[in-house]
Amino acid sequence: MDLTQLEVFAAVAEEGSVTAAAERLHRVPSNISTRIKQLEEELGTLLFHREKLRLHISDPGKTFLSYTKRILALAEEAKQSVSGQRPNGIFTLGSIESCAAVRIPPVLARYHQAYPDVELDLSTGPSGDMIDGILSGQYSAAFVDGPPKHPELEGVPVFDEEMVLIAALNHPAVNRAKDISGSTIYAFRANCSYRRLFENWFANDQAVPGKIHEMESYHGIVACVTAGAGLALIPASMLDSMPGKSGVKIYPLGNEMGKIKIWLMWRKGSASANQKAMVTLLEAMN
Repeated sequence: MDLTQLEVFAAVAEEGSVTAAAERLHRVPSNISTRIKQLEEELGTLLFHREKLRLHISDPGKTFLSYTKRILALAEEAKQSVSGQRPNGIFTLGSIESCAAVRIPPVLARYHQAYPDVELDLSTGPSGDMIDGILSGQYSAAFVDGPPKHPELEGVPVFDEEMVLIAALNHPAVNRAKDISGSTIYAFRANCSYRRLFENWFANDQAVPGKIHEMESYHGIVACVTAGAGLALIPASMLDSMPGKSGVKIYPLGNEMGKIKIWLMWRKGSASANQKAMVTLLEAMN
């Protein structure tokens, strides 16, 4: 038996006649009759009792109908799952640390409520790792600072962010990069775009940072800055969410260098139903 036979059987059972089922399926009545006869021969039982122009489903037919509906529903679910017609399955997301901590928790909560069939799998890390993950197929999409610079990436801007310089409370005022040229700074690894922004800020003022201590968390960075061990660049939204924010001075970067946008990015041509649903949700929330 095949799905076409099952569709024909279900239509006849629901319509009660070959003619009505033929009209519903856009087939000729003889084709419907042949399909039903073949199915009954294959199953070795009568699925219908014939009475003039009407067909009455038999007890074996009623049993078979319940299985038929389940099989057809499962087949449709499988079709939609692989064709990307509705959000479902695993959705692998990447995100830079600050965005994962501050920006996207309410987004993911709303997404889960709207699409409970989607299993969200979130990973965090430096922007360089996130970009590599998108290109390699590890992530379906990722929240990173934009716009996309790789030709194989596309996306949409979703959040405004500002990077701010932080220093200890007893540190002299900082008006430009030259004021802290040679100073110790704290940052993430070299593949972090925020670290590159910090280094470019120094370079644009013909200044250079001193020793760069690589850290693994913003909490560790803020703790070191609070202690007066050095300076750092941190997202304002991340700092605002931290209990140690009162222990540092905050300075904006000159020439609007600190104003950036967070994008949801994905590989060109690979937009899935899960990703499209995320974009729609983000647009609605903004």
